Amino acid sequence: MEKTRQRAAKRISTILVRPQPGKKSRALVQCGPIVVPAAIGRTGRSVLKREGDGATPVASMKLLYGFRRGERPQRITTPLALSRIRAGMLWCDQAENANYNRLVKAPFKQSHEELKRKDGLYDVCLVMDWNVSSRARYRGSAIFFHLIRPGYQPTDGCVAVKPQDMRRMLPHMRKGTVIRVL
Repeated sequence: MEKTRQRAAKRISTILVRPQPGKKSRALVQCGPIVVPAAIGRTGRSVLKREGDGATPVASMKLLYGFRRGERPQRITTPLALSRIRAGMLWCDQAENANYNRLVKAPFKQSHEELKRKDGLYDVCLVMDWNVSSRARYRGSAIFFHLIRPGYQPTDGCVAVKPQDMRRMLPHMRKGTVIRVL
């Protein structure tokens, strides 16, 4: 019997996001034995997350699914469901709208984020269950695990890592994997 060359990635049930001492918008992400630097919200972390506050929620959030840019070649290996980002895919962040914190399609006049970004931040974008399964107005929207800006610039409340670090962690991520922000 021939041995399999590629071993299945070990299932990791929880990924920890620990604050980096002395830098409120920086963190360390631990995915099993992998530990990488990350950027978090520009105002740090908050247990009282509100829409537009720039904070990353202190919470345990399950991964639901994700998005990827299909026209930018990159090898992505993950058991997590990833949909290809297409033009016109938006994420509503207008708290008064019935589609708040949901995927919507253009044209959409209310406040939103484009998923097909020119800066590449959402070339891999994972949706964490923050105010998604059970929504409340103004509690925060578009809390994603995505790629980082150069220089570890802060996010608007998401967790962001380098592309090579994302590729190392993706094989361990599945629907239901918990991202725990401490």
